[in-house]
Amino acid sequence: MSWFIEMMSYTFMQRALIVGVLVSICAALIGVSLVLRRNSMIGDGLSHAAFGAFAIASVLNLAPLWFAIPVVIAISFLVLRFNNNQKINGDALIALLSASSLAIGTIAISVVDGVNVDLNSYLFGSILSTSWSDIWLSLIVTIAVVLLYLFAHNRIFAITFDEDFAKAVGVKTGFYDALFAAICSVVVVLGMRLLGALLISSLIIFPTVISMRFAKSFRKVVLFSVIISVVNFMVGLTLSYLISAPTGATVVAVNLLVLIITLLIKK
Repeated sequence: MSWFIEMMSYTFMQRALIVGVLVSICAALIGVSLVLRRNSMIGDGLSHAAFGAFAIASVLNLAPLWFAIPVVIAISFLVLRFNNNQKINGDALIALLSASSLAIGTIAISVVDGVNVDLNSYLFGSILSTSWSDIWLSLIVTIAVVLLYLFAHNRIFAITFDEDFAKAVGVKTGFYDALFAAICSVVVVLGMRLLGALLISSLIIFPTVISMRFAKSFRKVVLFSVIISVVNFMVGLTLSYLISAPTGATVVAVNLLVLIITLLIKK
């Protein structure tokens, strides 16, 4: 506890904790639907697209966060459209998007003179990059996601397990797909500040996979995913401070350890 109090004496750690907890809640809620629908890798593709957007914003001397959010939302809608039209395999499109965005972002930073950007902070995150604007935006997104699950739980359940049935009973599946894509884009961009482009998708995938080991209903999976996501982030953040390790990598390592323990106990 004394270590935690000492850690919280730093303003940047306070901001990192608040943003991390809020993003963890959003990522866990969105992750349940994405993982169960076998679309979990869309978070990875969007995070790489966000890296490219951040890099271009730095080159153009624009605000990276506010430039990346609309760009990533537009890309998420593009992925959604291709998936619906089935003109190209969704996994292949995400793979192409990931590689292309990383390449464009790296080239943009490397070849333009006068751009002083730490690639590692974009790829693996940096707790120093969080700001008060991140906190307010994270709070707004978290409230929106929680309200969505509270008031549209049955619709989300139907879309997650049987989209054709949901469409047949009058659920506007296209609207909810677009809404999830937009929220996922914002969460990925916000989470990149802490975990980086290469690690942010872990917040979407790990909590749901862990909770599915012992939860037997959709509501329990949602609830346990949120709890696991927040607790693992707080443990990872504290450990990264104690051992002076990168925050993003430590959070992912904690999630991996919890998953392994859960699998062993279940077995």
